[in-house]
Amino acid sequence: MFSQTVEYALRAVVFLAHRAPNPGICEDIALGTKVPRPYMAKVLQGLVKAKILNSQRGLGGGITLNIEPDKLTLLEVINAVDPVKRIKTCPMDLASHGVNLCPLHRRLDNALASVEKAFGSTTLAEILSETGGSIPLCDFSPKRFPLGQISAPTPEKKKVRQNLPKSSKS
Repeated sequence: MFSQTVEYALRAVVFLAHRAPNPGICEDIALGTKVPRPYMAKVLQGLVKAKILNSQRGLGGGITLNIEPDKLTLLEVINAVDPVKRIKTCPMDLASHGVNLCPLHRRLDNALASVEKAFGSTTLAEILSETGGSIPLCDFSPKRFPLGQISAPTPEKKKVRQNLPKSSKS
């Protein structure tokens, strides 16, 4: 029902909430959430554009939550990257349906409305504090992902970066 993009966006905000108030960088978030870095970069851009995340460039910068977890609903995260698409008119373009949905599409739309209501009333803080099931939600503990150690370049990474062609930006 939800796209991979939604799944990745939710993972990213959970990761950043666990890391708060310390900022994360795309490489760390991608590694910690097991998402390909280029895909995570696009997801993070969408969340920054929607003002769910804040991105600060430069020394001491990084990506942080722009909304407190107790104020951020899962629906806001979902709608930032891949909005829930409600059924407003007959998807089959049947003139006989007019502005009213047929029983099938009305039930489907009601189900979507229930999903919106459930995620619209669930905050990130509630998810983070919930007990039962697999705890922690995701293993983003400082022991597993110490600050500054995820993205520290290895000699191999440095070598690869040195061999990259220089940008022709002027």
